[in-house]
Amino acid sequence: EARLKPNTREFNKGAAVAIGDEKIQRSLLGLYEGFHKSRETAAADTPGWEELRERASRVKTHTIDNLDRYLELFEERVTEMGGIVRFAADAEAANRYVLDLARERGVRTVVKSKSMVSEEMGLNERLGEAGIESVETDLGEYVIQLAEEAPFHIVAPAIHKDRHDVSELFHRRLGTERIEDIQELGRQTRRQLRDKFIIADMGITGANFMVAETGTLVLVTNEGNGRMSTSMPRIHVALAGMERVVPTMEDMGMFLRLLIRSATGQRISSYVTLVNGLRRPTDEDGPDEFHIVIVDNGRSRLLADPELREALNCIRCGACLNACPVYRKVGGHSYGYVYPGPIGAIVTPMLTGLGDAKDLPYASSLCGACREACPVKINIPRMLLTLRRDLAEGSDYTDRRSATLLERAAFRLWRWLFGDNRLLGLALRIGRLTQMPLVRNGSIRWLPSPLSGWTRHRTLRPLPAQSFRNRWSSYLRDEE
Repeated sequence: EARLKPNTREFNKGAAVAIGDEKIQRSLLGLYEGFHKSRETAAADTPGWEELRERASRVKTHTIDNLDRYLELFEERVTEMGGIVRFAADAEAANRYVLDLARERGVRTVVKSKSMVSEEMGLNERLGEAGIESVETDLGEYVIQLAEEAPFHIVAPAIHKDRHDVSELFHRRLGTERIEDIQELGRQTRRQLRDKFIIADMGITGANFMVAETGTLVLVTNEGNGRMSTSMPRIHVALAGMERVVPTMEDMGMFLRLLIRSATGQRISSYVTLVNGLRRPTDEDGPDEFHIVIVDNGRSRLLADPELREALNCIRCGACLNACPVYRKVGGHSYGYVYPGPIGAIVTPMLTGLGDAKDLPYASSLCGACREACPVKINIPRMLLTLRRDLAEGSDYTDRRSATLLERAAFRLWRWLFGDNRLLGLALRIGRLTQMPLVRNGSIRWLPSPLSGWTRHRTLRPLPAQSFRNRWSSYLRDEE
């Protein structure tokens, strides 16, 4: 069900389930020591890493600021090579184009390389409703398709399942023997998919980058399924968010270095595939038709907001997930949509509605680890604070304030007190007296409502006997 429709209202419930699941917790433990540490090693081994990040940030910001110009240029180049570009305002329009094309061409089987946009659109379900078989060919995506789940992680969608889970899933859905050897499970998958590649009429892929200068589609994979999906079927359809465009091939090379090393710690992925339209007479293989659907689906709302448009700089490497202490405890399904983790907490509310995803901007400690890990230096904590403000005070994205009258009054009082040193000193003296019945062994373990939430899972330190200002004045006097 998580795969079929957004379920962003249940973050707290999903997080509690994930925290209590020992298997999920064991799976998440490997993110920091695996992907995150590998990224740090790869970054340290790359000359001029910080300069690359800075340059990539500038290029991405420039591209998003001039998105219309680069998309038009990309469309021109693809059209010159015989391809067809279609712009889709929303998921429904994108699905309709793909379905109409499949029906017109008599497509019965579709093979898909990994595409988060297709997950966002719910394309597999729409194809199935139309009687068209759609098969994921990335191993992780194939596993979660059989399990009817949403991706758990941007890079490793089935990281929450071990070989025992996969063996049982294959036995139940494919009728294979229960074999828990990882190599044999891989062979079983290849045997299942080989015939699908041969009979498929249409291949559907995502797009890591679209190069405006040349009209080139760039795919980054480690399994080779992307190349088979683009070269064997007679029709290739690519689905891409409109922010995936980059200006030049030189820029693409820079982003490849950052993407791959930030995602998995590899110097280069096993396969980097460049697609330039349909098959030419001298080509041995390739599609007879090439279509690319460029999807908006809420991205223009981010583009129009000067405080949130930086989220469109994301290159989907997943580094922020691996660095985030919250994601590494609650996992991907808690977020209730395709895009989990810190960047998902910004993007998802814009795609599904802030009112329906109101808990996601609070799913962060604001520690800044995501910003430090981001290869294009996206200031994720700042945007999370912006969404929290919009939720508290109301904005175009939500029809009501989440802050109660009591909360607003409390913060006005806080601002008033902290704006006057004498009033603050008086309030601290009153606070020290008020807290005395609550202090036990040097800490406060219980507070009355509405402050009880602060002590439900933690203890608080009491107000100190002296303020910092008084302690500093005493220190200066002692120094003299």
